[in-house]
Amino acid sequence: MSRFRPMSFVALFLCCALASAACNETPAEIQDDPPADTIGPTVDEVELTAVATGLSLPVHLTAPVGDARLFIVEKVGRVRIVANGLLLGDAFLDLSGLVSNGSEQGLLSMAFHPDYSTNGYFYAYYTDTNGATQVVRYTVSDNANVADPASAKVILTLSQPHSNHNGGLITFGPDGMLYIGLGDGGSGGDPDGHGQNLGTLLGSLLRIDVDSGDPYAIPTDNPFVNDAGALDEIWAYGLRNPWRYSFDPEQGAIYIADVGQNNWEEINVASDMVGGVNYGWNIMEGTSCLNAASCDESGLHQPILEYATGSEGCAVVGGFVYRGDAINGFNGTYLYSDNCAGWIRSFDLEFGETARLLQWDLGNIGNVLSFGQDSDGELYVLSANGNVYKFVPDR
Repeated sequence: MSRFRPMSFVALFLCCALASAACNETPAEIQDDPPADTIGPTVDEVELTAVATGLSLPVHLTAPVGDARLFIVEKVGRVRIVANGLLLGDAFLDLSGLVSNGSEQGLLSMAFHPDYSTNGYFYAYYTDTNGATQVVRYTVSDNANVADPASAKVILTLSQPHSNHNGGLITFGPDGMLYIGLGDGGSGGDPDGHGQNLGTLLGSLLRIDVDSGDPYAIPTDNPFVNDAGALDEIWAYGLRNPWRYSFDPEQGAIYIADVGQNNWEEINVASDMVGGVNYGWNIMEGTSCLNAASCDESGLHQPILEYATGSEGCAVVGGFVYRGDAINGFNGTYLYSDNCAGWIRSFDLEFGETARLLQWDLGNIGNVLSFGQDSDGELYVLSANGNVYKFVPDR
């Protein structure tokens, strides 16, 4: 196995974006090229079709409940809308003057309140011009396609010691709480030991109640509420850089793809209603000890899947469990990719174990930055070439 010299995750996809200009940007058909250990059912043939082009580093896609529009986050600080199949010219929200977007920084995600249709609230996660993480609530204006920038209410501010490992995803869980994924603060090897330190928010998955308190309340069932040495917001910890994670309410599970350092990329699966999980960083990288001389694995949650950094990729990009209706046989399949590799892979847990199903050649769509999900549960993949593609049946 070749070793991979650590490099900024987003710097990697910036390099990929520059290289992608030569890529053919026509829709790419997914090639069925399953690994040797393929088990479980096959799926109908699937292809990717472009639904938006010409974007600037699209890193997140989401939609309000029951809304047919797509909201696409550009790392440079804008949120764009696709409505009725067309990318609107004006941004829904433009924070480019507030956002630092070098290295792994930028506008990294957004989340619509479950009651967005009545309260108009949504939340943005970005790094400000000082490099600090900001979680800010905004309200839509009287125009459904334009947010009110003056409505900003800061929910959380967190200083970052380094420019990398910012995590980047906020999302509402099935329980209505807001979850915030934070990396270990950056550099390499977690030099300040944030991953195993419950006295810092870094290296953790937070869970807060934005419908109570000002600016938020702590859910009473958070795991460390009564622990004097821990911060109440923490739901899970031991994370290096959880760039993307997702919930599957049907399984009652959370999938966390944690970007590795030198050797292993990992995907973790745990019950989304079980708090206090320790995912192991910086004691472990994947299922391996980071330092064999001081490695106590007791109480650590092991990943359900890992693959080699360097020989198979550079930074895992987590996706979603498919729960849409358009693609027969796809239900229950979890999709993921890697920022530097030309594949999408899938597995499912229907049989109580990891079943590697398919590996698809991405062909000409460029390097994957993120996956997205619309209000119907259909899935999308976002590319460094500036395009967003939808998974559709091959007709």
